Amino acid sequence: MLLNKRASLALSAMLILGLSASCKKKAAPPPPPPPPAQEAPPPAAKPVVNYFTAEPSTVNSGQPSSLRWSVTDATTVTLDNQIGVVSPNGRRGVYPTTTTTYHLTATGPGGTSEADATVTVSTPPPPTPVAVAPPPQSVQEILAHQVQDVHFEYDKTDILPTDQGILQSDAAALKQIFQTDPNFIVTIEGHCDERGSAEYNIGLGDRRASATKDALVAMGVPGDKLKTISYGKERPLCTEATEDCYQRNRRAHFAATQ
Repeated sequence: MLLNKRASLALSAMLILGLSASCKKKAAPPPPPPPPAQEAPPPAAKPVVNYFTAEPSTVNSGQPSSLRWSVTDATTVTLDNQIGVVSPNGRRGVYPTTTTTYHLTATGPGGTSEADATVTVSTPPPPTPVAVAPPPQSVQEILAHQVQDVHFEYDKTDILPTDQGILQSDAAALKQIFQTDPNFIVTIEGHCDERGSAEYNIGLGDRRASATKDALVAMGVPGDKLKTISYGKERPLCTEATEDCYQRNRRAHFAATQ
C-alpha cells in the first residue's frame, strides 16, 4: 500500500511538472535578415568628341574645306553655321568666304561636350599688274613733245651754252623720227624779236635756222631731212615790249614740213 502511495506521488509530481512546462510562453522567432542592398546604377558617360578638324585649315575665299568629326556616347550631334544635326561620325564640305569657326555640340544622357574647328580664309595678293607698253608715239607726237626750241642772244646766231643740252636732246629725238619714218621732213624756223627792220630780221632768222641745222648735222642728224625757213619777226610768241618776251621770240622752232 505504501508502494502505491509513492507511485501515486511520483505521477502527480510529473503531471505538475508537465503542466508547469506547458504554461510557459513560447519564445518569438528571430526577425528575418534585411534584404541585400542594391547598388546604384553607374552614371551615364558624358559624350566624348574624339576629334573635330577642318582640312585644309587655310583656304582662299570660296575654296572648299572638309569638316571631319567623331563623337561617342552622344544621342544628338549638331554643327552651327546652318549645318544642323549630323551623325556622330561624319564629314561635311564647307565653302567659307571669310575666316569661320565651326562649333560642334554633342549631347547625351551624361551631359554635353563641345568642340571648335576654324577655317582661315586668306586674302590672296592682288594680281601683279601686267606692264602694258604705251602705244608707240607717232613722229608728229615725238616732234611736238620731245623736240624743243633753241634760243639766241640779241642779234646773235650762236647756240647758247645753256641750250647745248636741249640741242643734243633734239638731235636724239630727230634721229628717232627719221628712223621711224624715213620720208618725214622737218623744217627749222628762224625767228626774231620785234626790234630791227623786217628785212634785217628775215636775214637774221635765216642765219639762226642755218646755224641750228649745222649743229644738228654735226651731231649726226641727216641734213637732207632738215629744211630751213626764216619768219623774222612775223610770228612772235608774245607781243609785250619786255626782255623776257624778246628772249622767247629769238628762237629756232621745229615744225613738220607741209
